[in-house]
Amino acid sequence: MLTQYYPHPQHNYAYELNKDMNFSAAHFIPDVTAGNCANMHGHTYIVNVTIAGDELDDTGFLVNFQTLKELVHKRYDHRILNDLEEFSAEHFPTTEVMAQTIWQRIEAHLSTTQNRPHCLQVLVRETPTSYVMYRPKGEA
Repeated sequence: MLTQYYPHPQHNYAYELNKDMNFSAAHFIPDVTAGNCANMHGHTYIVNVTIAGDELDDTGFLVNFQTLKELVHKRYDHRILNDLEEFSAEHFPTTEVMAQTIWQRIEAHLSTTQNRPHCLQVLVRETPTSYVMYRPKGEA
């Protein structure tokens, strides 16, 4: 799916998993500084998540790829992002905010698992020429 390799954080975990996903969604940035992005418009987003850990679960997964798809694709595909509770008047669905929000959703799920892997980074590509990478400080 992705035609470009993205930088990955250095870490000492035994396993690293990457999952690519895409979804179509609309949004707008209700601020005069947003220019044309203040108008409702859509993108076919491409998301790459990097998960790492030292232990596998009882099934032999670091995390099931299907679980990641449910956390991201199922939540955001064919939605108006501004209508979702995680985005608000103070927290517009910019690409940067989306990357951080996706990281938070995934990390919250991972913290409930038996083997407790970590989401090291989330990349959100909004257009063929623009993407954002979110890496929480202190990770890796």
